[in-house]
Amino acid sequence: MLGSTPALHLASALEITPCLLLPAASPSQSQAKRLPSCRDRCTARNVGDSLHRFWEALSGICSRTIQHQDSQVNRLCISPDKRYLAAAGNQVVKLYDIKSTNPSPVLTFEGHTGNITGVAFHCEGKWMVTSSEDGTVKIWETRTGTIQRSYSHGCPVNDVVIHPNQGEIISCDRSGYVRVWDLAENTCAHELTPEPDVSVSSVTVASDGTLLCAANNSGNVFIWKIEQEYNGTRMVPVTQFSAHKEYITRVLLSPDVKKLATCSADHTAKIWEIKDSPSKPGEQPKALPLEATLTGHQRWVWDCAFSADSAYLVTACSDHYARLWELHSQQIIRQYNGHHRGAVCVALNDYSETR
Repeated sequence: MLGSTPALHLASALEITPCLLLPAASPSQSQAKRLPSCRDRCTARNVGDSLHRFWEALSGICSRTIQHQDSQVNRLCISPDKRYLAAAGNQVVKLYDIKSTNPSPVLTFEGHTGNITGVAFHCEGKWMVTSSEDGTVKIWETRTGTIQRSYSHGCPVNDVVIHPNQGEIISCDRSGYVRVWDLAENTCAHELTPEPDVSVSSVTVASDGTLLCAANNSGNVFIWKIEQEYNGTRMVPVTQFSAHKEYITRVLLSPDVKKLATCSADHTAKIWEIKDSPSKPGEQPKALPLEATLTGHQRWVWDCAFSADSAYLVTACSDHYARLWELHSQQIIRQYNGHHRGAVCVALNDYSETR
């Protein structure tokens, strides 16, 4: 372990190629003191292919590959106990044991009839939620892989997240809706329309449950304050602004709720400062302060993941690279490549979260 930096395991789904990683130049001594530990890993995956690659974040070594049979992979999610990797593909989610050498999934979740676009775990791993192009959001019992509930959007669903209170799930769809599902009441508690008829591509909720952010295909970001009330939650609009001129593919709040990352088709990822300065009545909504524009990607940036201390960001790009960024310096610490097609999703296994 180097200093007090987090332990990052980079897990990405990338295309089938030899397990080759061409690391960036060796970091300076000062950089090395701040870098994630070799125990940390990242996994990524590529467009139209089905191989997961596990990299040691610091060394850049590809430590493991897993063949995901019969389907491309759209999203990756690591379980709260750091034991399992959920890989969401076409109609199925496969659950892999991260520490095992067995390349076969320990469980397969079947029940969707279209591409699965989002996946998230309950805080104790008891259940899992998925969103799909088949128009539904489904809740699964993780021990048996059975469907417990299914909610209908009536159109393709692009993303889903779980509120930290574990009592609500939030999903978004191509018709431009964001829906909040109350699990206790088993109903849709809120239906938000950020921009009518514009597909909402991604949603993210703050780790402390105070904010909800959504992004759409127009490149706009929308933020609501989540207020807890006796009979549920209330969504209070905070601001909206144009973050990119092209599609936003992913929006993600940092664990410390001080940063918002946006990934885009404009070949950049941007970091915005979360600031509590709501617009006054009649006043034009204010954009969040822009902290950084992460340039160097050659194609669409599809996905990202923060380290537990919010100091690092991993991005996945169509230019065949996953990149590890130090946000303070806005520098690329590592590049993970050796692939013939683009990386479209990434997960980061930060062991420091469990210490």
